[in-house]
Amino acid sequence: MKRSASLRISSLALAAGLGLSACGAASTTGTTAAAVTTAASSSAVASTTTAASSAASTAAVTASTSGTTAAAPGGTGGGGSTQATAYGTQVVGSGTSSASGRTYTASAKDTSGVLVTGGSLTLTDATVKTTGSSSSSDQSSFYGLDAGVLAKGGSLALSGGSVATTGDGANGVFAYGSGTVVTLDGTTVTATGKYAHGIMASGSGTIKATDVTASTTGSNGAVIATDRGGGTIAVDGGTYSSAGTDSPGIYSTGTITVKGATVKATGAEAAVIEGSNSIALTDTSLGGAKKAGVMIYQSFSGDASGSTGTFTMTGGSLSAAAGPLFLVTNATGVITLSGVTASETSGILLQAAAGQWGTSGSNGGTATVTAVGQKLTGSVVADKISSVTLKLTKASTWTGAIDTANTAKVAAVSLDATSSWTVTADSYVTSLTGAVISGSTVTNIVGNGHTVHYDAATSTALGGKTYTLSGGGTLSPA
Repeated sequence: MKRSASLRISSLALAAGLGLSACGAASTTGTTAAAVTTAASSSAVASTTTAASSAASTAAVTASTSGTTAAAPGGTGGGGSTQATAYGTQVVGSGTSSASGRTYTASAKDTSGVLVTGGSLTLTDATVKTTGSSSSSDQSSFYGLDAGVLAKGGSLALSGGSVATTGDGANGVFAYGSGTVVTLDGTTVTATGKYAHGIMASGSGTIKATDVTASTTGSNGAVIATDRGGGTIAVDGGTYSSAGTDSPGIYSTGTITVKGATVKATGAEAAVIEGSNSIALTDTSLGGAKKAGVMIYQSFSGDASGSTGTFTMTGGSLSAAAGPLFLVTNATGVITLSGVTASETSGILLQAAAGQWGTSGSNGGTATVTAVGQKLTGSVVADKISSVTLKLTKASTWTGAIDTANTAKVAAVSLDATSSWTVTADSYVTSLTGAVISGSTVTNIVGNGHTVHYDAATSTALGGKTYTLSGGGTLSPA
């Protein structure tokens, strides 16, 4: 199946958990485990009936729903339709359990340090270390196979402590399935293998992360990510970084919100949205070093349905060290910025164009950027099958040019009476609204000697006339 340039998706599953198998004593209420079997050796672990049971070896949980698939928008993909068996050192399938200061390790493939399939588990200052790789990167990204900490039902809370994985496909912390909730508070998460993400949700799982420090260093491993079937991730504070090739800071096939955090990608885009999904940031620092700042696209891989991605950012900063600040291809991008410090080194604010995804001739981008009390710089560009719209509101300013090559299918600019556009090159607009006219001069567009060509048929308020722009230049019908 076709993959995003920025996320190598994976798939794996486990299903019903059997119980609790722990290293040392843990306080436990409710029903504890039935018998579990070792994954690393042939010796059996006895049925666990109390929290004081002997230290357990790696435990395996065979999926009672093996052979079924997770609900996935857009159909099945490259991972196959059968969820694999997941294994864990600490396995909880029912009841309410807690432990403090424990260490959970795993070295076998497809084996998590902590695996929750039901019930509730709370770990305080736990250390989780795994070195095994996943047998399938698709299984890992779709269902969490081989994650350091994997929840496939019930709830899991980590307070403090650390999760570290080194295997390929070994995500740090993973939540899979509707109703599954993972809560992280002050935890450190590191994943160094390729296809290994930091915190990740799929199949409508939920992660709530507060003051987490997370990093990935391998290729194709976003540090904050959702995958097939979507998911919800809410981040509050913390520091997140990704360093690998094609590893964006955020990858959304679901709903991701980030507040008061720092997210930086040095090997890919700052953020990617696939399909009709969203990213919303508040008072966050977000930066990308390769390709683009934020990319919105649809790969048709089956990992995300729909084609309208939504990116909203209030306060904070957004930067792109390469490429446009926003890139929209084979999709519709709805982008809103309010009071964000935005910068790009390429000089391109927004690009909508055909790319490697979709059907040639109909795989352009449709992008709308709404600025609310926002300062913007950079050009807006589009190819012949793409449309771009820039809306300036509430004292927003834009310094740049639009469709200088006169190629766009649609190139529209609207301004309210409090906002302004400073033109940096001759531009072409299919629609211009909100020009403030005094006599024969437009006062809220500063021309700098350039000409803005407009379509008289769609910009009827201008009456087909030629106007002088403030600071020199003209506004003329094309």
